[in-house]
Amino acid sequence: MIIYVDADACPVKEEVIRVAERHNVQVIMVADGGLRPSRHDLVRNHIVAQGADAADDWIAENISERDICVTNDIPLAKRCLENGAAAIRPNGKLFDEENIGMALAMREVKQHIRESQQTQTFNAGFTKADRSAFLEGLHALLVKLK
Repeated sequence: MIIYVDADACPVKEEVIRVAERHNVQVIMVADGGLRPSRHDLVRNHIVAQGADAADDWIAENISERDICVTNDIPLAKRCLENGAAAIRPNGKLFDEENIGMALAMREVKQHIRESQQTQTFNAGFTKADRSAFLEGLHALLVKLK
């Protein structure tokens, strides 16, 4: 079992490491640069070539059944689910077969609004409650998969 982290803009890297240490699970932080080396034996950084979706592509090509992906990227989450892996958002909410279709549809609607109105849509800020929910959600997911 491996936890893959879409690390470019992930706000819960330290939380992933804390939970992974508790469960003795390897973590691979994937980004196109800017990752600090980790002092943790369970953590490995993987730097991909810069470019749109390079980190997502690498994760989707390497993730397998019983692995976990930490991401806010809905298309990446779908690809992970298709590979038999689990996907969890940094706010602790799981992507699954029941909600991935609606998440993709809402993503398309928001993109259409941005393009047609030439405005920006905004997501709610990341809170302490989100961080706490992530810790609980990742722990529960690891327990379930073990």
